Amino acid sequence: FPSDHSLTEEQALAGYGRLADQDKILWLGHASFLIQLGGVTFLTDPYLTDYASPVPSRSTKRLLPAAIDIDRLPQVDCILVSHNHYDHLDTKALGRLARRFTQAQVVVPLGLIPIMQKQGFDNVVELDWYDQQQWDRYQVTALPAVHMSRRGLFDLNRTLWCGFALQCNGKRIYFAGDTAYGAVFKEIGQVIGGFDLGLVPIGAYQPRSLMSSVHTTPEEAILIGEDIGARRLVGMHWGTIRLTTEPMLEPKERFLAAQSDLPRLVMKIGESLAID
Repeated sequence: FPSDHSLTEEQALAGYGRLADQDKILWLGHASFLIQLGGVTFLTDPYLTDYASPVPSRSTKRLLPAAIDIDRLPQVDCILVSHNHYDHLDTKALGRLARRFTQAQVVVPLGLIPIMQKQGFDNVVELDWYDQQQWDRYQVTALPAVHMSRRGLFDLNRTLWCGFALQCNGKRIYFAGDTAYGAVFKEIGQVIGGFDLGLVPIGAYQPRSLMSSVHTTPEEAILIGEDIGARRLVGMHWGTIRLTTEPMLEPKERFLAAQSDLPRLVMKIGESLAID
């Protein structure tokens, strides 16, 4: 990676702090973001440890560390987990998060309450697609995604997968989770569309013969943003771990070069962005 692909932990913390009480996001790497809206802090798909597999191996080792160690994260109020793949549901990280943020609300798709409770969380809600849950200061909606679930040999699709819509402090944020492209995104746009920011996956798409049913290309990620009515996109799910065969920097290059008028950017790992 080029030297400016990621920030140091101190730079990440300083940049987040400089935005003070502003609504903002910080990219921790892969699909993990801190999202602060109106003083509520969300954490998405916290894959924050070294390996995206049940047994450590070179092929599943992250190439760069998470931007901020769990012990130095700011207060987290709500943790969102989109599905049970190891690069999104990291039990080692979740166990540490449960011990640190004992009152955190956890939101998951159907079937994932048991694994979350096993990590030590008390406040867990599971949602079906289009289910909505309202708390005092924020609302979370689970949204369809084109993907699958599995953690072992015999549990294919026994739990659900989803994206999320967050509504808080007058802002609406879309988090895609892991997904391929499909007609369902036009449906999402019709049912609940219109987002200030969309976080969309742009990596892990080659070879298409294997990945087209589960992961978007960078160009398809932009189509998702257009379909759901996002005003701006941030690319994620790239530049952290080598999951597939495309060159490591290609997702960023294709995402930024695609023919679309939709504003979009890629962030450095550890970088913060104010949400207007």
